[in-house]
Amino acid sequence: MTLFLYGAMLRERAFEVLSSGKHSFSGQQDSSYIKIKAAGVYDYLEQVVLVRLIRAKGTTPETTPHISSIMSLVCLADAQAASARKAKEKGSTTSLLAKLHHGITLLLVEAIDTLRNTSKESTDISSRLLDYILSCKRLHELRYYKYAAEGLKDDGEIGVAIGVLRLALWSAKKDVPKEESWRSVFKQVTDDLTVILRKYEHENEFVWYEKVPCNNDLPLPQGVKRLLVSYLMNPKNGKYHLFLNSKNKDKDLYKT
Repeated sequence: MTLFLYGAMLRERAFEVLSSGKHSFSGQQDSSYIKIKAAGVYDYLEQVVLVRLIRAKGTTPETTPHISSIMSLVCLADAQAASARKAKEKGSTTSLLAKLHHGITLLLVEAIDTLRNTSKESTDISSRLLDYILSCKRLHELRYYKYAAEGLKDDGEIGVAIGVLRLALWSAKKDVPKEESWRSVFKQVTDDLTVILRKYEHENEFVWYEKVPCNNDLPLPQGVKRLLVSYLMNPKNGKYHLFLNSKNKDKDLYKT
């Protein structure tokens, strides 16, 4: 339970770094780094600590490997979101930004599937956790569609870009967040997508005359999960080390 709270405190600290006004490149790096550490704590709980325990009657969800796995995935998604913000500030291509946001979606889909399977076995897990992860996933899906459409337009495929934006707005109408705070965020994003769509449709109508493909003919999303966490034990001292796997190269980031 102590380690679970430690992971939660690290995640909260990462958001404090951003909310305190440290939106500089270094501040976002610090936030991303702290979130990766939090993911490593939850990964350690799942892979090393809780896997040795048998859930007893009356224990809390925080003492189950499944919840630690979910929180590790959420923290990794948070960290990759910070990486996406940094990539945008650095002027990275829309193709990379789209892949980063779709990668975040993939992490959250994995967390959602795990949570839903866990909820079937236990009724003491708050439904607000699922609502939160679903809202995050939907938000990053919309951001993926935005950058994917911009990249397609830059590549001269404005018809496909229009199809992607129409699909995004259709999906947004189908999945509306429950909480009002999320709805306001979604409205800003969908309003932005609507403006871009109208601009592309107008340009296509008077300049390009490209056919807009149906949903089944749109390109499949491509994503990248850049942040993969694992714990490895040092046989010399018996301590566990947190590793970040990026592009198949392990870098020792944090020692416990």
